[in-house]
Amino acid sequence: MTASPTAPGYVAISRRTLDVEDYIDLARRHVAWIAGPVLAGIVVSTVIAFSLPNVYISSAEMQITPATISESIVKTTINQALTDRIILMENEILSRTSLSNIIQAPQLDLYKSDRASKPIEDVIDTMKGDIHIQVDSLPGEGSRRASAFSISFRYPDRIKAQATVQMLVTKFSDSDITTQRTTQAAANSFVHDELSEAKAKLDQIDEELTKFKVANSGKLPEQSNLNMAQLTSLQQQLSTQNDSLNRLAQEKLQLDTRLKTLQQQLQLFDMFDKETPATAPVMKLQNDQLAALNRTIEITESNLAQLHQIYKSNYPDIRDAEARLGELKSERDALQKKQDEEQARLIEAAKNAPAKKISTNRAEAERVTSLHGDIDATNALIQTKEMEHKNLQNQEAYINKQIDAVQAKLAATSGLEGTFSEMVANQRAASEKYQTLQKQQQMTEQSGALLERKAGETLLVLDPPSLPQQPAAPKRWMIIGAGTGIAFILGLVLAGVQEAKDTSLKNLKDVRAYTNLPVLSSIPLLENTMLVRRKRRIAYLAWSAAVIIGIMAVTASLYYHLTTTV
Repeated sequence: MTASPTAPGYVAISRRTLDVEDYIDLARRHVAWIAGPVLAGIVVSTVIAFSLPNVYISSAEMQITPATISESIVKTTINQALTDRIILMENEILSRTSLSNIIQAPQLDLYKSDRASKPIEDVIDTMKGDIHIQVDSLPGEGSRRASAFSISFRYPDRIKAQATVQMLVTKFSDSDITTQRTTQAAANSFVHDELSEAKAKLDQIDEELTKFKVANSGKLPEQSNLNMAQLTSLQQQLSTQNDSLNRLAQEKLQLDTRLKTLQQQLQLFDMFDKETPATAPVMKLQNDQLAALNRTIEITESNLAQLHQIYKSNYPDIRDAEARLGELKSERDALQKKQDEEQARLIEAAKNAPAKKISTNRAEAERVTSLHGDIDATNALIQTKEMEHKNLQNQEAYINKQIDAVQAKLAATSGLEGTFSEMVANQRAASEKYQTLQKQQQMTEQSGALLERKAGETLLVLDPPSLPQQPAAPKRWMIIGAGTGIAFILGLVLAGVQEAKDTSLKNLKDVRAYTNLPVLSSIPLLENTMLVRRKRRIAYLAWSAAVIIGIMAVTASLYYHLTTTV
């Protein structure tokens, strides 16, 4: 018997603690509430497990190889590490356009059934979720530490899964090469344009500075006092050098005259015999006059050159020196012409004179040998003087260069100092920028050569796309076990709920516990035999139908699994 909790005089009594025997009785009484969910869980989880299609995962691994040449030797123009570029390439490859092209590629034709029932955007989102890219680190040292990243793709068709991963690997390799070449081309173009612009600007500044110097010759601002003292010292040095040059020129002129005289003596010695030596004093006198004129002309030219460095061309002393130089040259030319005519006359007379027997003796041979020796010695002295003259000219040129620099400073005025300083500063800045860009252009060219040789940071396929042999999902037995376990727990919960709702006394323990009275005997509950059999038949029928339906559902799912995976 049971009493309603709302009936008058009802007193709530707490339930007694159950033991193992009570739990066994509870399970026996509510076996249907436990077995039913378990059967349903087994059937449903089996149907679900074998209705899900197989999913294969193909994966590949690509290695990031560092540059084989140190950046201290060749600087790269790529401003990103390859690991950072992988993220950018991943975003590009997993974009909607790229994935749409992969899905609709004729050789792949992915997600055909989904494309027939869903928009392409949903299919792209599905594929994006099936692609997994993970960057890993491999052993390495310092900044040259190598890295790798893996690419995997989930798909029911294992052949297409492998082909898709292969296409993704190819896209990564092509994208890396394209990115590097695009970056290199952009760097080359940028540096070339900047270099051309810097060169044009530098040429313009140089031209303006040159025009400014020409227009303001002698007016450029510099310090005057210090430069005047320096100019005086340099002019003294130049005067000393001119004196040395004049002295050396006189000595060389004397040697030239002596050499010419010796050569003429040797020539005339062969033409005339001892009876015709009267012409020699005349020739010697003319040679001495010609040498003196040449020496005077050279001194005058040196003085004129020194005057040109100090004064302008219209200075009176310069005009007088030029006029004097012209007269000396005319006199020298006349004397030279007269000497040449006299020598030609003597040679012609010697040719027309009757041949005489020239006596040869020991004295004449010694005279000829002595003439040859004097000629050789004179030539050696002339060469020595020429070397000294060249050295003195180089020193004089260096002093003249210093004088020019100091004179440019002396001609400066304070009125042009600001403009000139600004122009020089602009020219220096433009030159430094141009040189910097030249170095950058050289660096970009070296980086381009490095890229062409594939000696920079590159992507290499470490492991090619795998062809999966076993499906990675679903885990069917795990699904069946999990479904059965959940159904069993649900059955226990249902049995507990039914037991909690039933407040009747179940056995003698309940009677003793709740009445506190001794039990002398018990009478079993007797039910109608026909009613009991009817209940059993209905239960058998229900369970048989449930088992048959479960077997059919499981069989259908197994058949579907076998037909779709073959």
